[in-house]
Amino acid sequence: MANLNNTKQNTRSPKTNSPLYATGGRMLPHDKDIEEAVLGALMLEKDAYSNVCDILKPESFYEPSNQIIYEAIQSLGAAQQPIDMLTVVEKLRQMDKIDSVGGPLFISELTSRVASGAHIEYHARIIAQKYLARELIRFSTEVESKAFDESNDVDDLMQEAEGKLFEISQRNVKKDVTQIDPVIKQAMDQIEAASNRKSGLSGLESGYDDIDKVTSGWQNSDLVIIAARPAMGKTAFVLSMAKNMAVNFNTPIAVFSLEMSNLQLVNRLICNVCEIEGEKVKSGSLTDKEWDKLNSRIKSLYSSPLYIDDSANLSIFELRTKARRLVREHNVKMIIIDYLQLMNASGMKFGSREQEVSMISRSLKQLAKELNIPIIALSQLNRSVENRTDGKIPQLSDLRESGAIEQDADIVCFIHRPEYYLKSDKDAQGNDIRGLAQFIIAKHRSGAVGDVKLRFRNQFARFENWKDGDNPQSSEGIVTIGSSLNSDVNTSNPFENSNPMSGGSADLTSDSNDAPF
Repeated sequence: MANLNNTKQNTRSPKTNSPLYATGGRMLPHDKDIEEAVLGALMLEKDAYSNVCDILKPESFYEPSNQIIYEAIQSLGAAQQPIDMLTVVEKLRQMDKIDSVGGPLFISELTSRVASGAHIEYHARIIAQKYLARELIRFSTEVESKAFDESNDVDDLMQEAEGKLFEISQRNVKKDVTQIDPVIKQAMDQIEAASNRKSGLSGLESGYDDIDKVTSGWQNSDLVIIAARPAMGKTAFVLSMAKNMAVNFNTPIAVFSLEMSNLQLVNRLICNVCEIEGEKVKSGSLTDKEWDKLNSRIKSLYSSPLYIDDSANLSIFELRTKARRLVREHNVKMIIIDYLQLMNASGMKFGSREQEVSMISRSLKQLAKELNIPIIALSQLNRSVENRTDGKIPQLSDLRESGAIEQDADIVCFIHRPEYYLKSDKDAQGNDIRGLAQFIIAKHRSGAVGDVKLRFRNQFARFENWKDGDNPQSSEGIVTIGSSLNSDVNTSNPFENSNPMSGGSADLTSDSNDAPF
């Protein structure tokens, strides 16, 4: 690293057109001596570039001439060519920019001003910090200028400002490597905590026993995608689950509904909890017995740690801000989003809607990791499901608008109700499918995949454990399970022709093509 104490008296660098002052007459943050010392050290030390290549970019330098020199160094480094005074001069000649940086004499002077490259990484971080400071000044000046223009819509300006600020913040997101010992201790603590729980789960209980057996509960930092075609009941499922978790287990849950108002959601919850048909709740035409049931059961919803946000045009940046506040102020343990495709990334420009959805999906995964909570996002499936003749079972390729959703998610699940498509009480094998819902776990990054049977009670918009209530066939809830960690599981599957992961067979073996990871 360049030792600034041994820097010799520098000669005048080439003239530049750098804007020295920001609005208000104050000088923009920069340090010319450190920039030149870092460039000199890069040409002296053999491995110096590898220490700073992920910290610095050409635009990190304030002086345009220094930007050009670093660009030449970067080109040499990318081509794995030697970096020294002679190779840099030759590269600048090839770029036809040697004269614009002051000629070979100025390059030689850069190397003569430093004694060693002992602290190059530390000094590179100073340059990077000053670059970020300049970016923030530029950003705030631009926002200020637009705010004074009364022709701009303030809401649009806030969305744009939030998007650009997010871009700037992402440039500085760096995480150092961690030695394995503290991570092992954290894993052991988690295992011990799970062993002390009556449920034996390491994550959050969903209230659906067979789903929890497969997932071990919803895990912190996981992004879970639950997808379905319209009318399959995905909103009813997450509301039923939110009620289970918030009311039965007192787990703080936040629901962001972009499609329905908070009043509509609460009416659905009332139907769910009180077991009163939705039409009666909307019309108020309840019998005396139903009024008694309503007044007695609705008490469980009061004071429950369930938080609802029904912002219709929610951006990923607004979600981040609200989610952090919910976790900080209300200790929220899980966030549900209904649904992903209705979100936007206002303030950022994309070539297509698919790119925007990809960015939203990636940001949700980053937010789950940052807050260390599970995030469950509902997603639409494309219409290709309707054209299928194999029972219209959803597949990973049906995820709408972006393959990045499948890539970013830790778990991808589908909800499928055979009764809806078959228009019959029985399937081809004569099995009673009244109220049957298949919860298909199609991707599970750290565990099993397979189908779970749930019971859907349409009149109350409620999902229940399959073994609860009247069961016309079997009480077995897990239809088939395969594991990414142990793939020699082979269980019988009464819906073997309907399993999208098995291609018509219940045998999930070690063939890597069968594992959607």
